[in-house]
Order: sequence, then structure tokens, then C-alpha cells
Amino acid sequence: MFIFLVKSIFIYIVFILAIRFLGKSALAQLTPHDFGAILFLAYLAFGSIKVESTIEGIIGIIVLTCIHLIISKLSLLNWLNPFIIGKPTILIKHGKIVYENLKKSRYPLAELLSNLRTSGHPDIQNIEYAILEATGEISILPKKEVGPVTPKDLHMKIQYKGLPLAVVIDGKIQKYNLKLINKNEKWLKQELMAKGYDQIKDIFYASVKDTDHSLVVNTFNVID
Repeated sequence: MFIFLVKSIFIYIVFILAIRFLGKSALAQLTPHDFGAILFLAYLAFGSIKVESTIEGIIGIIVLTCIHLIISKLSLLNWLNPFIIGKPTILIKHGKIVYENLKKSRYPLAELLSNLRTSGHPDIQNIEYAILEATGEISILPKKEVGPVTPKDLHMKIQYKGLPLAVVIDGKIQKYNLKLINKNEKWLKQELMAKGYDQIKDIFYASVKDTDHSLVVNTFNVID
């Protein structure tokens, strides 16, 4: 059992390191070769572990879960975080591609250009920063002169319209959300009756705004 656990932990850590070595792009958008590499790595890594009993399998799951939780806790430490999760990498700076970082990250230029287009920023010169996050996602910060105009830029005051909270989902009352707006089931039923709904089971979705408590109801057959 001890040999089994040591072997499992060792292969698990080697597998994680192998995924890290594949690069951040493998975590963001799985191309056919990325998917194939991860699939075969998993097969080769864990296929070599022979589980001889149900108890051994259960203990292995518990131990690996504990190892995962320990690694997650260690990732919260600033000095260990870059080694466990990784660091953000600047791929575009002031409208210019940082080729060295692109090469170090093993991030294909074609994939970067594709991500820029799908995010609505096809022109590299209009991008202040494009950052490859540790998760493999791309954060894009456009230059201020080409960014979307906000009400703050126009010195406009926008009134908060409220957040719709679901109070009925699939014919079931969401009691927790009712408490958030200081209402109860009796109030909800009265409001639904006022709108002509006497059977909550017929309601697919209903929401209430946290500001004026206005109610919107969608039934299984008709959307109001």
C-alpha cells in the first residue's frame, strides 16, 4: 500500500509538471495536438498504476485529493505561486508584439491573432497590452483612444437599475433570494396572484429586482 501511494503521488506530480511544460496555450484552447498530448500523457501516467483492490483505489483517491488541496493552499503563498500556477506574460506592449515572450510561452502567433480577432481587437496597433494569464486566457487592454466610451468619460450619472434575483426556478421557490430582498413566500404568492399566476409549479422562471421589487414571470409555455 505504501509503495502504491508513493507511486501515485509521484506520477501525479510528474503529470502536473508535464502539463505545465506543454505551455499555457494548451490550457486555454485545446487544439487537436494539445488534446492528444494531454490524453496520452494521462494514459501513460496513470495507466502504469495498478489498482489491486477497491480499498486501494479509495485510499488513492483520498490521498490524491489531499495532495491537490495542499497544492492549492501552497499556491496562495506569493513566493510559491509563480512555480505552481505560473506568472502572467505580456505578449503585446504599446501596440507591438513582444516576440521573446511569445517564444518563451510557446504561444503560436496564429493563435494570438485569432484570439485578438474573436475578442474584437483585430488591429495590434490599437492594443496597449495583451497579457497571457497563468490560466492560458488572454487579457486585452485596448488603448484609451480606441476603447469604448463609458458614461464616466462623458461625465454622465447613470441610475442603478437593480439586479434581478431569481425567486422561482422550475416551479420551485428560491427562499434564499427572497430573504435577500426582505420578502417571504406569502408576498411572492400575492404578487404572482396579482399577475394571474395561481400555480407556482407552472412557472419556469420568475425574478424580482432588488430596487423596486418589480416581478418578471416566464411560464413553461408562454413568456411574458
